[in-house]
This record gives sequence, C-alpha cells and structure tokens, in this order.
Amino acid sequence: MQITVLGAGSWGTALALLLTNKGHSVSIWSPETDVVAEITSSRTNYKYLPGHVFSGEIAATESMPEAVAGAEMIIMAVPSSAVREVARKLSEACSNIPPLVNAGKGLESSTGMRLSQVISEEIPGAGQECVVMSGPNLAVEVARQVPTATVVASIDQERAARAQDVFSCRYLRVYRSSDVAGVELAGALKNVLAIGAGISDGMGYGDNTKATLVTRGLVEMMRLGEALGAQPKTFMGLAGIGDLITTCSSRLSRNLRFGIALGQGKSLNEAMAEVRQVVEGVPACKAAYSLASSIGICAPITEQLYKVLFEGKPPREAVADLMLREPKEE
Repeated sequence: MQITVLGAGSWGTALALLLTNKGHSVSIWSPETDVVAEITSSRTNYKYLPGHVFSGEIAATESMPEAVAGAEMIIMAVPSSAVREVARKLSEACSNIPPLVNAGKGLESSTGMRLSQVISEEIPGAGQECVVMSGPNLAVEVARQVPTATVVASIDQERAARAQDVFSCRYLRVYRSSDVAGVELAGALKNVLAIGAGISDGMGYGDNTKATLVTRGLVEMMRLGEALGAQPKTFMGLAGIGDLITTCSSRLSRNLRFGIALGQGKSLNEAMAEVRQVVEGVPACKAAYSLASSIGICAPITEQLYKVLFEGKPPREAVADLMLREPKEE
C-alpha cells in the first residue's frame, strides 16, 4: 500500500519504520526542515529516533499535498496540540480522504475533546469514521522490534480490520475494538497518572506508593471514562492497564521522566527542558480536571496533580491531602 504518516516525531518515525519493514511505500510529512532533509539524505531521524535506518521505500516532505498524493491510508502521529491544525491542512490538501488512523494520544487542552472529535470537526465524515490506536507502545521499543501489542478502534469495523492488517507483524500484535471513546480516553488519562508515578519516584517513595497511585488512578480513569461514554472493560485492556503499566514504570516514558524531575524539585519549565519532547500528560491533566469538575466526577488524584502542575502546589502537600481524605469503602 501507499501510506502517508503525518508527523515525524519518535512515534511517527517508529510506525514508518514498521510499515517500510512490511513492504509498504511510505511518505512521511513533517513541518521541520532539518528532519525532512535528514530522512531524505540519510534515511535516518537522529533528532527523534536515533540509531535506526529506514530499510524500505520512504519519502519525506514538508508539503502536505505532496505527502498525501496517492495515499491509500493516512496515519496521524502528531502531538495533541497540533491535531486540529494538521487535520485542517489535510482537509485543504485532500478532497477525498482515504481511511484515516490517529495514532496519537491525548486530549485537546482547551476543549477537553478526544482527538477523533477534533478531527471530526475539521474533516466531517472522515473524522467520524477514523480509526484510533493505543496500547503499551513505547516508540523506542517498537523501533527495536521488541514484541508488544496494541488496539485499534473505530465505529467502522471494516476500517478497524484494515488497520489491524496493515500494522500486524511479528513484533506487533493488533487487536480490534469498537469502543473509540474508551481507547482514546485510556490512552490520554494514563499519561496523567504517569506524571504522578514519576513524582512519586522523584520524591523517593517506594513501590507501595506507586502501586497505590496506579490502582486508585485506574479507578478514576474508569469513572471518568464511563461518564463520557466509554466501556469500563476497555480500561482493563491494552489501552488502559496495559499502557498504564508501561508509562508508570519505564524510564523511556517521557511523562514518567517529567514527573521524576518535578518530584526532585525542578520547576515545570526545568522538567520540560529535561525531557525535551512533548509531555502529553500535562495538557491531558488540564482537560481531565476540567471534564471531571464539570460533570461531578470524583477524581482526587487528577485534582491534586492539576494543582501541582498549574497552581504550583508542592507535591508533598498534595500527597498529604490525598492521604488524609475522609475514609471510605474501596
């Protein structure tokens, strides 16, 4: 197939590597001139995923019309903050959108919308039928061909099955779901908890603390998800607990590393600079706190993380407030 990947960050690059390894003809779009130039000249992307060389057919471009020309499938792998703009550019560049897969994770900070909802506003029809993808899929490990699994979801099961076939290979097992809201919300909310897990590590707390945070955080994910139309069982699958385990434990997780820096006493800006890549848990925390507050969902961990990130609350005070809440049934 002719496949276009929009976004040449670490995840977009890892997916492009997988697709070229499978023999697909891939075009990758990036707004960054230096990234496009390097992929074109040396077939590498040292800035975002060093140590890997494209073995199959790959073309890189800054031109959206050029990138999507002849595409039989389009994969979006851009930060949540860029989804609306990139979807708008795609709509302007292509009058007949082929099957679309959104492989990014997050929520739009200003609206709290899921990314497929953002795409639907900019590309009516194509956005509503798009496939979403999520799971325990660290870009570096996928690029290294370390075995893992993921889930693709769509209201159109034929499109989901097509995406399942495109991505499935010996090191990526792909499952299918119809719970678009659940897969997207799980993929976004676990990043919030990963920041909390990192703060716990950075403060020197132990495994009991992290297990408590992850377990009670999963309850919050399920509460909020169900209120927003997701199926609770999705949070017990790859997009939920599977990804939660990965992002709350692996030092490859940028959200975890960001949290560790905060727990060690660094400022928000210092922690961002240390990670040097987008930390999706930050805008997702803002969106999740706003959503939970607006519909009356009890989400104390999310609330305290919001206060740490956006109101400057010291992490130790946040922990104390969580621990001293009124006792209740589990």
